[in-house]
Amino acid sequence: MKGNDHNSKSNSDKFVILDTNVLLHDPNALLNFENATIIVPLIVIEELDKFKRGMDEIGKAAREVIRYLDRLKGDVKLTDGIPLENGGYLRVYIINRNTPVLPAGLDSKVKDNYILKTALQVKEDHKANVLLVTKDANLRIKADALNLETADYNHSSSTGENLYDGVEEVSLSDQEIDQFYHDKKISLRQNSEKPYYQNQYLFLTAPGKSALAKFHAQEQCARTLDFTINNAWGIFPRNKEQTYSFDALLNPSIPLVTISGSAGTGKTLIAIACGLHQVTETKNYSKLLVARPIIPMGKEMGFLPGEVSEKMRPWMQPIFDNLELILGIEDKETDEERDQRSKLTSKDAINDLIQMKLLQIEPLTYIRGRSIPKQFLIVDEAQNLTPHEVKTIITRAGEGTKIVLTGDPHQIDHPYLNIYSNGLVFAADRFKGQKLAAHITLKKGERSELAELGAQILN
Repeated sequence: MKGNDHNSKSNSDKFVILDTNVLLHDPNALLNFENATIIVPLIVIEELDKFKRGMDEIGKAAREVIRYLDRLKGDVKLTDGIPLENGGYLRVYIINRNTPVLPAGLDSKVKDNYILKTALQVKEDHKANVLLVTKDANLRIKADALNLETADYNHSSSTGENLYDGVEEVSLSDQEIDQFYHDKKISLRQNSEKPYYQNQYLFLTAPGKSALAKFHAQEQCARTLDFTINNAWGIFPRNKEQTYSFDALLNPSIPLVTISGSAGTGKTLIAIACGLHQVTETKNYSKLLVARPIIPMGKEMGFLPGEVSEKMRPWMQPIFDNLELILGIEDKETDEERDQRSKLTSKDAINDLIQMKLLQIEPLTYIRGRSIPKQFLIVDEAQNLTPHEVKTIITRAGEGTKIVLTGDPHQIDHPYLNIYSNGLVFAADRFKGQKLAAHITLKKGERSELAELGAQILN
């Protein structure tokens, strides 16, 4: 096994040592190593105790792990070891006085170094393979220096070679493109090496023609997109990927849409515009709920002046910026068109929608535990969510609710997530091919010519 990644299974002769961050990332991690002996260092239990009081997803995960361990032990001591339902074995490990000495410069009282000492002791006592699984890259570096095998916990099938972008280019002849426009569909032969998936968007190309389409797995064909609505609140798609996004966002039969793209590609803007359209115009949903994770909220909000809504404003400002742009579209209208509209400013319009309970903007923490029926829910910056957090959000969806996850996997602020293990990529990969989901990767920046050039040359 390579020392830089782990995909949930381990050999029966392997001792797997789990760091605290793995359990906080995925409370089910204890059961994702079949036929292995799971070692939980005692200091990890101490760390879980520190996190359990938190009201965020990390606190929830800590409480979940603690409750599971409490149920598991029964009348048996966890330090003696307990069999797991997946064929594995779990043991809470206490290092003894005879543990191997750490090299000079490593303080044995530091939490990470305690885990290193645990790994060294297990390896020496059992003369067996030991795998240290941690989301902490620095701990993996130190462990490697001590000749310990390491892995990043990534309970997802996504890898650098197969990130699903939701869009595929298909080469056809001019005659086939003509036939596609005439019949509004065309049969496609599956490629075993690179198959088409349900709701995958296709760019049909020929030497002199092209077309946009979506794959329908049951019929094994590509069909034309629905162009009956070409804009939402004055926002028009400017490229083919944005057109795909409009198709998915405005389709009530696709209740989960994931959109990834770098800054300036318009992912949040078009999601909000399509949500507003379906709340105020088509009435498909009763409310537009926009949320985003607040990474520094736990330590920094208390130092900001004002009520909670005022404290939230700095982190939620990008949402308000997009809303003000959309609701300020009337500034571009003619005098006659403007006279037919209300003279409200965009900020007044936002407040009116909130007072009418058609719009709600909240930090993601506040929606946990709620049932969300018939709402258009946008979760922005979803790349900063763990797979477990994304699961929590999706399972909150009530009847008639649509969930839209947007974010940039290359801009992650979470200390233990990366481009492959974050919740946005995880959801897009796991829902790949499901009839209730669609994924689109936006590639072209539309914010400004300067922003697009900067994104290209400043990598």
